[in-house]
Amino acid sequence: MSAHVWTAKHQSNSSAQAALKVTAQWWFVVAFAGQLLFAYYVLAYYGGAAIAGNWEKWNQVFKHGYVAGDAAGNIAVGVHLFLAFMVTICGPLQLIPQFRTHAPVFHRWNGRIYLTTAVVTSIAGLAMLFHRGSVGGAIQHVGIALNAVLVIIFAAMALRYALARDFVTHRRWALRLFLVVSGVWFYRVGLMLWLVANNGPAGFDPVTFQGPFLNFISFANYLLPLVVLEIYFYTKDKTLARGHIAMAAALLMLTLAMAAGILFATRLMWFSRL
Repeated sequence: MSAHVWTAKHQSNSSAQAALKVTAQWWFVVAFAGQLLFAYYVLAYYGGAAIAGNWEKWNQVFKHGYVAGDAAGNIAVGVHLFLAFMVTICGPLQLIPQFRTHAPVFHRWNGRIYLTTAVVTSIAGLAMLFHRGSVGGAIQHVGIALNAVLVIIFAAMALRYALARDFVTHRRWALRLFLVVSGVWFYRVGLMLWLVANNGPAGFDPVTFQGPFLNFISFANYLLPLVVLEIYFYTKDKTLARGHIAMAAALLMLTLAMAAGILFATRLMWFSRL
């Protein structure tokens, strides 16, 4: 291979790697912005209702969110909502490399808060699911429970590799954790994208909130992002220019779809209730 051909091939690979990196960064920026909007909604809606003493307002969105006389259950729901707000804020901050590089103390403490909050939120969510139930049928409940279990497992793996100072593996488990913790958020974004695309409910009964699409999204909201992440890892590590370009194009399409879902969820689901 001549020096000219090698240089051109190297430049092509470098450009493809740069395109993949930039696309992944833009996916994260859009996701972070969307999660900040969701966190604001949780704080304003549920927190505002609590401050006003209008506890029944929780039930307009959160089935059995408040049950008169069930102090323990109500406290569990309140803790779950507060921790959900915290984990939505702390999670994306943990993935920003500038904090990891220039503010390592913040990164470590934010990571401890994030891991603890994610695990406690998942345990509280499981307790709520079995104690008060949830909308949908048994298949959806299994999807919710599996999501919570994966959060606990992935948090343990991220902590394990952080303590072992294997930071490359730790960061990959942190990304997996971020995706499964974001399952609730992905669910809402994906559902609103589906509703707008179909001009209303399709594949489920909006009264009973059961049907094949909701059964699907109850698992897909965290399993599909995990599959995409593993493909991204493989592409980044193993493939050359064409693979990087293909992955960048796929991420760009997913980012645009996610941005549309965020817009629809913000306008039609979250801010419309404030």
